Amino acid sequence: MKIGFIGLGIMGKPMARNLLKDGHSLVVYDVVPAMVDAMAGAGMERGESCADVARRSQLVITMLPDGPEVEQAILGPGGVLEGVQADCTVVDMSSISPMVSQKVGRACAAKGVAFLDAPVSGGEPKAIDGTLAIMVGGEKDVFEKMVPILRLMGSTVTLTGGVGAGNVTKLANQIMVACNIAAMGEALELARSCGVDSEVVFNAVKAGLAGSTVLNAKAPMVIARNFKPGFRIRLHKKDLRNALLTAESKGVVLPLTSVVQQMLTALVNHGKGDLDHSAIVTYIEDMSSIWSAAT
Repeated sequence: MKIGFIGLGIMGKPMARNLLKDGHSLVVYDVVPAMVDAMAGAGMERGESCADVARRSQLVITMLPDGPEVEQAILGPGGVLEGVQADCTVVDMSSISPMVSQKVGRACAAKGVAFLDAPVSGGEPKAIDGTLAIMVGGEKDVFEKMVPILRLMGSTVTLTGGVGAGNVTKLANQIMVACNIAAMGEALELARSCGVDSEVVFNAVKAGLAGSTVLNAKAPMVIARNFKPGFRIRLHKKDLRNALLTAESKGVVLPLTSVVQQMLTALVNHGKGDLDHSAIVTYIEDMSSIWSAAT
């Protein structure tokens, strides 16, 4: 299949490479020319714009930071819908507001173009391995047609409902991950302050009820003080903002999410926005240090 891929950042680049490995031909575009140069050197064709990518593709995948970028890339001047053919499918794999996904889906439908929202979870390591969890919203027949392609990038591909449901599921995922990391940070800081080694605590609890994929992935990073980004704090802040805005529109109360969002905001304001989201624990550590100094 001739696949167009728009958005070659920390996640998009390895996802595109996995499609290429399976023998598909790709035409790619990013607003950062150096990103396109790197992928063109790896055997992909260079797209001149989002419309140009769509004009040359049977399937267009977008992997972009947030809703405004998705709207610009698909709906804006020089966007996908300016070049797309009626038999093309557009799959947005960005993590954005479900309301934006539905807006884009309606615009695609008006042009006779099939659309799925298919955000992912797993960060850069799973993007590289092709083992992402992919949460999809859209029509069942479109989903079934796209499953073989999506499975080249993810180990689980789940249809969660109509257009927008994929991003509702991703927001739920991001709430659970962020609150999990924050709770882990509190637990490890308590252990440290009591003179108990954090690694010992991690090894003691990981096989019990407190064990989780989040704990197994992030506790070793915290213990090693390795905050190299697999998923950046500023992006998780964006996801929780979208969760809170969606909750507000539905009259849903998310008190824990609100608290963790404030932690993320503080970290971004202190220049930590490009650290891995495991660095949420540094907010708790810093607050503990301030409290200890004050008492």
